[in-house]
Amino acid sequence: MPKTKSDEYTFVSPAVKYLLFFFNMIFWVIALILISIGVYSRIVKHETALACLTVDPALLLMIVGILMFFITFCGCVGSLRENICLLQTFCIILTIIFLLQLVAGVLGFVFSDKALGKVTKMVNNAIKHYRDDIDLQNLIDYGQKQFNCCGGISYLDWSQNMYFNCSKENPSRERCSVPFSCCLISKEEAVINTMCGHGVQELEYLAAGAFINTNGCIDKMVNWIHSNLFLLGGIALALAIPQLVGIILSQILINQIQDQIKLQNYNQQHRSDPWS
Repeated sequence: MPKTKSDEYTFVSPAVKYLLFFFNMIFWVIALILISIGVYSRIVKHETALACLTVDPALLLMIVGILMFFITFCGCVGSLRENICLLQTFCIILTIIFLLQLVAGVLGFVFSDKALGKVTKMVNNAIKHYRDDIDLQNLIDYGQKQFNCCGGISYLDWSQNMYFNCSKENPSRERCSVPFSCCLISKEEAVINTMCGHGVQELEYLAAGAFINTNGCIDKMVNWIHSNLFLLGGIALALAIPQLVGIILSQILINQIQDQIKLQNYNQQHRSDPWS
């Protein structure tokens, strides 16, 4: 039986279909890169790094990469194969993530004191494991340099680390010291003195201020957030827009596929009807 015009007509827009496919393909590649970096970082690390999995940047990269890979895989295959099940999975997961981010932002703003307590606990945990993980060490050093700070609440927080602990029983050569990233470094210095923070925990606050940044990083971060609310809002919007685009495109494609299925069912019934 020759095809009619209704058989050739399709509700599925190629523009929406391939736009959603390439949109997911970009983030799929990014996910693979994140997973690769995370796996490589875990492989090259020393075994002692396993003691600090809760604050391991490499592990966080792997988790984010795997989650993104699964979501974008559903989006890529679902759009290319016009599979409603995969597209619905993609849309639902993306919607849940978007709502969780929104709820987390609202709760973080409403319960800012409790959120600050959680951040303080996380920072203290990171300080304890400073020497256990080279990635974590580099991350802390970078943060202390950028914010010109030292420790969580103050430079004395570094006594929580077994190497920098200021107790008399501590045999470490770094006893009562702080990392070099806490130090006041002049731009004129060609060579950085990595021992500049040696013994500063034994000094009074004002005396230590002549050698290191004595203010904690948490207060500095809070002040930075208050001063850059528009920038953070722009970043949040930049993260939200791709998610909303993915949700809208996937829902449009799902509706188009469902309409196409209804048209095909109608055509089959029409052809099989002897009275038509």
